Amino acid sequence: MLDHLSIQARDVAASAAFYDAVLTPLGGRRVMEFGPVIGYGTDSPDFWLGPVNTGGEAREAHIAFTAPDRAAVQAFHDAAVAAGAEVLHAPRLWPEYHPTYFGAFVRDPDGNNVEAVCHAPE
Repeated sequence: MLDHLSIQARDVAASAAFYDAVLTPLGGRRVMEFGPVIGYGTDSPDFWLGPVNTGGEAREAHIAFTAPDRAAVQAFHDAAVAAGAEVLHAPRLWPEYHPTYFGAFVRDPDGNNVEAVCHAPE
């Protein structure tokens, strides 16, 4: 249903370093840059990061990235911890969502709830 998603960052360089680290284990990378705006994806950009350009307070977003397997969820978590992210939930099964939902949740530098999730069985 979604084609792409864009979020704003107070410090694009700090957020880009975070997303460079945590998206690599999921197969993501920078695929496009337009000045301070960075597009991440595998072949084409589907996740965009850019500077704050609106007034008012930012609201927390929840962003869930697909992981190919549970090891990638763990690697995402490990990269986030190494980048200094706050851990909201360490990697684990979430049977309340469905029996094979395996996810980890962290905060990015702007306070967004960022998740890596694998839906496949172990």
